[in-house]
Amino acid sequence: MINKLPGEKTIDECIHEFPLLKNIIHTSEVFWVNPKLEDFDVAIKKISLNEDHVKDAENRLTRFAPLISKLFPETKAQGGLIESPIYRVSNMQSNIENLFNVKIPGVLLLKCDSHLPIAGSIKARGGIYEVLKHTEDLALQYDLIKLEDDYSIMAGGQFSMFFSKYTIQVGSTGNLGLSIGIMSAKIGFKVIVHMSSDAKQWKKDLLRSVGVTVIEYQSDYSVAVSKGRAISDKDPMSYFVDDENSTNLFLGYSTAAFRLKKQLEDMNVIVDSDHPLFVYLPCGVGGGPGGVAFGLKLLFKDNVHCFFAEPTHSPCMLLGLMTEQYEKISVQDFGIDNITQADGLAVGTPSGFVARTMQNLLSGVYTVEDNILYMLLSALIDSEDIYLEPSACAGIIGAANLFADESATEYLATHNLTHKMTQATHIAWATGGSLVPKDVMDGYYRKGKNL
Repeated sequence: MINKLPGEKTIDECIHEFPLLKNIIHTSEVFWVNPKLEDFDVAIKKISLNEDHVKDAENRLTRFAPLISKLFPETKAQGGLIESPIYRVSNMQSNIENLFNVKIPGVLLLKCDSHLPIAGSIKARGGIYEVLKHTEDLALQYDLIKLEDDYSIMAGGQFSMFFSKYTIQVGSTGNLGLSIGIMSAKIGFKVIVHMSSDAKQWKKDLLRSVGVTVIEYQSDYSVAVSKGRAISDKDPMSYFVDDENSTNLFLGYSTAAFRLKKQLEDMNVIVDSDHPLFVYLPCGVGGGPGGVAFGLKLLFKDNVHCFFAEPTHSPCMLLGLMTEQYEKISVQDFGIDNITQADGLAVGTPSGFVARTMQNLLSGVYTVEDNILYMLLSALIDSEDIYLEPSACAGIIGAANLFADESATEYLATHNLTHKMTQATHIAWATGGSLVPKDVMDGYYRKGKNL
């Protein structure tokens, strides 16, 4: 733990200013309500991105759908669209109520980005989108395609030979590396994924099996990113996917909101001032949950309430937002070890870009212990026969926290929501898990049952 933080404040001075810090430093579970949340119409004026940027991203994904359908036959049924199902999980809702002795009014849904095609995680949105954006930029630059072309012509042949001259690199705890690696390699790029120490072995093995070079580091995510960025910058033919600062990643994730809106309409789920929507998003560096939450706020404005979920040992976004130091501080500055079994969330420093973009749109952040993640994982398998990895379970506890924590109930009262909660919809965003090998998943399940 360091004595001085950015801005020359001491740890003790920060604790005095933000009393919740004491519990965060002790790695206790906390629920933080964002005091900087503003009405949507006020907050959006401070942000450079808007709905036109998201629609541009969605149009690009539509152009690439024929190519995706050709390269990945599992997407043919959806016409090359990379999208995930959403389910009512009433059995799990009852299970959570019993496990944590809390009543959850309203309906609990599970958005299964854990089962997105190709990469099996939410990273199939942002990661794959950024690869496709770079692919299109190169192809247009060298007059290989026109915007009105059928993009399936880019499968194999001269296009693979062309793209093989270029390298794509990324730093990752696992899932972003999978999405970047699988898509880039299939198109024909050389790919290098810089993996942090917490990345699971099976993810490294899967990447290597599709021809990706994996470089391993004995340090955490931030080091893998900085090392990868430095190596990529030395190669003029290399493109670095920067999870900490990428607008393209962010916009790729944000397209999820428009698709979710249609899914909710198909389920006859109403979202308006009398039917509030609460969304709980597992958060690592912030790009995925930030992009999804941004898209949701564009569509539903003040009728949607977005909360990030972080491990108690990796609360980087919470610390960055609470202290308003954003990417200038890390969990290690406060003596927190950043060691968690939720590998996709094992990040010590948040994205400054995401933190600043979401600082007036995000309702709050809560933290969850690793053991709770395993308990939720096994309970979800027993009650719904749905399999997630530990980090993907962080959103499931959100609805329970909303009615168990004093600051959360105050949030409901402040926003005139208390009497509307029987008409509320809660969405836990499941971020990964479908590619986990069976023996690994069985181990997760046994651990959760033992707890």
